Amino acid sequence: MRYLVISDIHANLEALEAVLAAAERHDHVLVLGDLVGYGADPDAVIDRVLALPSATFIRGNHDKVGAGLEETDGFNYLARQAIAWTRNALTPEHRAWLATLPQGPVVVDPLVEICHGAPFDEDVYIFDDLDAMRALRASERPLCLFGHTHVPAIFRFDTALRTVDSIRDAPLRLTKDGQSRYLVNCGAVGQPRDGDPRAAFGILDTDTRTLTLIRASYDVATAQAKIIAAGLPEVLAQRLAVGR
Repeated sequence: MRYLVISDIHANLEALEAVLAAAERHDHVLVLGDLVGYGADPDAVIDRVLALPSATFIRGNHDKVGAGLEETDGFNYLARQAIAWTRNALTPEHRAWLATLPQGPVVVDPLVEICHGAPFDEDVYIFDDLDAMRALRASERPLCLFGHTHVPAIFRFDTALRTVDSIRDAPLRLTKDGQSRYLVNCGAVGQPRDGDPRAAFGILDTDTRTLTLIRASYDVATAQAKIIAAGLPEVLAQRLAVGR
């Protein structure tokens, strides 16, 4: 099985289309939440992912608030402005669909499970070793894929926790030793925040047990122009060019 792994699209249609065009052959898509928020194309992004032939979805925090399931208490000023616009822009049908998205973690197969923030709390950000170790203890499969931080990261635990530094140099090879466990963020499609403005995604091949993290250039200028034309805060457009 070949999975396309995408997360944090954030209503950026140009980035999503670039990823789908750049992705190698795949059998199924894993969508790790936050389809909406920040960007200007929430309805178009939902229509695009609904057209995927085969996909598994989980919700993100922006999806919950955009659907009206939660309020904006935990959001910063920019996120509150963007999600308020998003909630008004979404069609009733799309808001209802977002409300049906399952909460992670979701077990995909014997190798993989997916979550948005962490397997123990869908809203927690995993940045450091302490959070990563807690997440690995809570996971039920050898590989847990997560999003939410918008930053690619690979944590591996066998006898000790290790951070894999060369995440773009070569595919990650998942061992079959029965002890190693992996926690991986493939990065954000529509809102990268690692200093690289290109859309990020992953290709997981369960037959070869390899996970490849990939970047795709997209039409940033068009995505920016749509944000400004929609009346969203200009900083949301500016940050796309720098990946922050």
